[in-house]
Amino acid sequence: MNSADITKVVDDNIKARRSIRAFLPKPVAKQDLLDLIEVSGRAPSGTNTQPWQVYVVTGEKKKAISYEIISISNDPEALKEHTEEYSYYPSTWIDPYISRRRKVGFDLYGLLGLGKGDKEKMQAQTARNYIFFDAPVGVFFVIDRVMQQGSWLDYGMFIQNVMLTAKARGLDTCPQAAFTQFHRVIAKHLDLKPEQQLVCGMSLGYADTTKIENTLVTERASAESYTHFFE
Repeated sequence: MNSADITKVVDDNIKARRSIRAFLPKPVAKQDLLDLIEVSGRAPSGTNTQPWQVYVVTGEKKKAISYEIISISNDPEALKEHTEEYSYYPSTWIDPYISRRRKVGFDLYGLLGLGKGDKEKMQAQTARNYIFFDAPVGVFFVIDRVMQQGSWLDYGMFIQNVMLTAKARGLDTCPQAAFTQFHRVIAKHLDLKPEQQLVCGMSLGYADTTKIENTLVTERASAESYTHFFE
């Protein structure tokens, strides 16, 4: 394979990666998971600190986490006790970010036939996060609290590697900040230490191509709109 062929394969894989919101129950072999995580570990990190710690849940453990989170989310009083440990999104939204956020929401709900008044159905769709969109594998990414902002940047590159190596193997993923609200529940089930912090979760498995939500392709700004050259 020449360099042009390699470039196309890499570019096509990056472009093909999408957040999948409906999976098949088909299991993923443990060795396949280890292999893609091993490759992902080649992500760069400052002074080779490699700040990532990966927790994979399947079967009964995954079900137990889903059950408890859904039980809490259905109880308004219990839900008040569960807040995010860090701010993923800005406290004040401005354009173009708020417009992009709204559009992806409108586009997804439009595919699902949900209107502004369908609050219960919207909540049910949100709750699908907590059953990993029926994926057979749930992944939680954890970092030691001693690590600082630079290590979180490194972590993002590692997570991107996980998604791309999965895609190259015929698997799909959905990275999920939705789990961060329930970090105490997850910490309990995974026996995390107080010095460990949840970064995010991820659904992983084989996409159900019959589901309309998986036809969503989000827009991207052109490179020219955010790239600045100086000579």
